[in-house]
Order: sequence, then C-alpha cells, then structure tokens
Amino acid sequence: MKELRNKKFIQALLRQIEARTQSLSTPLNIMEVCGTHTMTIYRYGLKTILEKAGINMLSGPGCPVCITPNEIHQAAIDLVTKRKNLILTTFGDMTRVPTEKGSLQSVVPAVGSMVKIVYSPSESLETARKNPNKEIVFFGVGFETTIPSIALVAKTAFLEGLENFAILNALWLIPPPLRALVESKDTSIGGFLYPGHVSVIIGTAPYRFIAEEFGLPGAIAGFEPADILLAIISILDQIKTGQPGVANEYKRAVRPEGNLQAQKVMKDMLEVKNAYWRGLGLIPKSGLKFKKQYAAVDAEIKYRLEILPGSRDLPGCRCGDVLRGKLSPHQCPLFAIQCKPESPYGPCMVSYEGACLAYYKYGG
Repeated sequence: MKELRNKKFIQALLRQIEARTQSLSTPLNIMEVCGTHTMTIYRYGLKTILEKAGINMLSGPGCPVCITPNEIHQAAIDLVTKRKNLILTTFGDMTRVPTEKGSLQSVVPAVGSMVKIVYSPSESLETARKNPNKEIVFFGVGFETTIPSIALVAKTAFLEGLENFAILNALWLIPPPLRALVESKDTSIGGFLYPGHVSVIIGTAPYRFIAEEFGLPGAIAGFEPADILLAIISILDQIKTGQPGVANEYKRAVRPEGNLQAQKVMKDMLEVKNAYWRGLGLIPKSGLKFKKQYAAVDAEIKYRLEILPGSRDLPGCRCGDVLRGKLSPHQCPLFAIQCKPESPYGPCMVSYEGACLAYYKYGG
C-alpha cells in the first residue's frame, strides 16, 4: 500500500497522464461510480491535479445511502414511529438522511420502539434472537458489495423460523444506472472508472455493454491514489487505440468471474425489479427484492407498507443533480451554508461516500 501512495510513483503516473492528454482536443469527462473513489480523489487532491491535466472527474451514483429515494426512508420512519415494541436496526448513515418527515435520528419512536445502529446485518439477526418479544426490522441498503451478506442473513432467519425478524431492503444494482446515464445524454461522459468493491462480487463482464454498445472505455480501480491513476491511464490508452473495453486495474482483488459464491446467494434469495433512484428516476431491472417464498422476511410485505414512488428531495436540495454528474457539490446554493456535515440538508452530505461530504472535507 505504501507504494500505491508513494509520491514519486504518483508523480510519474501523473506525467504519463499529462503526456497522453496532450492529444485530446477537449477535456475528458471520466465518471467514477463509487463513493470510496470519490473520497480518495478529493482526499488526495487528485481532482484539481487531474483538471490541470485535462481530465474532469465526475461523481456518479456510487453512494447507496444517497441514491435511496426518500419514500423508502420515510417508510422506515413510519415503522418505528407508528408501531410499538419495534427495533429498527440500520447503518449509521441511514439514520441521518433528512426527509419531509425528519430523519430516523430526529423522530420520536413509538412506545417500546427504538432505532439501533448496527455495523453488520448479522448484528441485527442477533438482536432478534435476544429480543423475542420485540419486532426487529433491519433497514438494509447497499449495492452488490453488501447485498450477499444481507441475503445470507435473510436466509438464516428464514431457515431458523425467526418470526420477529424482517428486512426493509433498498438493494441496488450498479450496471443498469450506467446504461441510464449514457442513454439519457444528460451528462457528457467520456469514460468510466468502475467500482472496485462491487467488481469483487460481479467481476468484469457486466460492464462490457458500455464498451460494446456505446463505445466508451472503462477501467476497474482500487482505492489508493495510484490505483485510480493507473485506471485513468488505461482509459486514455483505450481512447488512443480506439479499442474501448473493460480493463481490470484491481487484479489483486477482482477476478474476471467475480465471487461466484456471493452471486449464488444473491440469485437464490433475490429477484430483479424495476426501481426508482434518487436523481435518476425509474431504472428498469436496477433493484432487487426477495423472492415470493421468502415473503416472511420481507418487511414491505409483512407490514403492508405502501412505498409510493415519486417523493422529492427537500426544497432546494440538488443531490439528484450531483448523483448524475450534472452538478459539482459547491455549485449547489445550499452547500456549506444551509447544508453542512453537522446539519445535512441532503443525503450527499450525510454519507461518508457522498460527493458533497467529500468536497466539504477536502475540496478546498
């Protein structure tokens, strides 16, 4: 890891990038589709350095907390505020997302109910075992990185017959929104920096359509500064040769076929559905839901939740535009004024993977 942060090595990679961009007639827009990449890019000052070299890094829909629409957050709020003796468990970031009904952190739970922050889905399962007289709902959110662990917990609860455990899921697939972004032509994208964590699970094949159908280059990257620069060099080389593809620049973790065991768990428990994304609207086959035989652990079915699509961000919030790469965080009128990490007005300022938080911490 020290080598991947070595100043001399990084400077050498930047010189290679500068040499390659000299042949470009206009600046190149590369979208990173991972919140951790966004944080690395800002933390190490790469965004500004790359802009000087002729490359604009655009933050895409790579934060699951950010892209989860408000109606699902509000369904979780309704559960814990309207039902007695219910423990809603979820990850810390999810409790701070502001909606018209407040946030999970600010609302007053019903009698005997509470919100509990957990660090893994299995911790929620253990909570259910230890509290047989309480209803336990895990508000699970994630991309392909965390979906297998959520699915495995659901399967365990189902096989154990834990009647007091269910999952309110907000599970998203990464490839479909990439198609939506390119087809919309709302944002000019010249290449993709593909997510490392997700690619560990799904491998390289799911991104091929970007190169084959749209002629756009892309590369999977790790999370150190040099990882990202190596991936950018690969993208530039693909442009130069006129041979767009999916380069794997994170071979120490990503195999071409991905993690087959994790994929099997997902396939056994879940099926594809059309889903709404914050800022992107309805995207076909971009979400996952439990199969009918596992309805007992599906909180949406168990509690007859009405999750109606179409909720809006709070007035003035531009997170939707940020997630499409259409707007840089500092261009939002609320940024660093009404919207700050200690008092977020939008989810992109809440999550550690949010572009607004990354810019606030390191953008200057």
